[in-house]
Amino acid sequence: MKKLAVITARGGSKRIPHKNIKNFCGRPILAYSIEAALQSGVFDTVMVSTDDEEIAEAARQWGAEVPFYRSQETSGDFATTAQVLMEVLDQYEKRGQYFDLFCCIYPTAPFLKAARLKEAMELLESSGADCVHPVVRFSFPPQRCLVMEDGYLKFKWPEYRYTRSQDLEPFYHDVGQFYCLNRASFARQKTTVMERTVPIILSEMEIQDIDTQEDWEVAETKYRLLHDGK
Repeated sequence: MKKLAVITARGGSKRIPHKNIKNFCGRPILAYSIEAALQSGVFDTVMVSTDDEEIAEAARQWGAEVPFYRSQETSGDFATTAQVLMEVLDQYEKRGQYFDLFCCIYPTAPFLKAARLKEAMELLESSGADCVHPVVRFSFPPQRCLVMEDGYLKFKWPEYRYTRSQDLEPFYHDVGQFYCLNRASFARQKTTVMERTVPIILSEMEIQDIDTQEDWEVAETKYRLLHDGK
């Protein structure tokens, strides 16, 4: 089976300017995703999907391919990940290259390890699933969340007010690192969470949202702690 890694890294980040190539602990943050994909050893091709020449140059420097640029339609703020991926696959197929399995990797995932990508792609192939999706369990049970009503705090679901945490159904959320997908299933369903989606459950130590400058600083501190101050 032919396997593709697609790292989605458009330009134009608003909250953190030049986010996808901003220096993170000594390297462009994009380099970590490229390195994990290459070191996993499971992909025939590792490419970066971008609309930005500076990002494309950085991607090539770190070993990824940039065989074509994104269209205007998939470069805007409201383009979905699924639309970007479909365009990439269509462009490859126009060039006579077909991939059976592929992995969408986000460019701001410095905690992503090659071993996790290898595990996920092997699980996708062996399970026959449509998708392998990494998730993490909510650290606090959402069933006991509070909301604001008329300026006062209220339990959203008061029936769970006294329920022990261990007795509540665990909830999970997307970790924002990658999705491993079956090409044929994706062509039919056109989404990254499909009918037969198998989870890989990660720990809090393997993930970090990076949406704001504060997130960035927390992520760098966490990364240095995990890598002996490097």
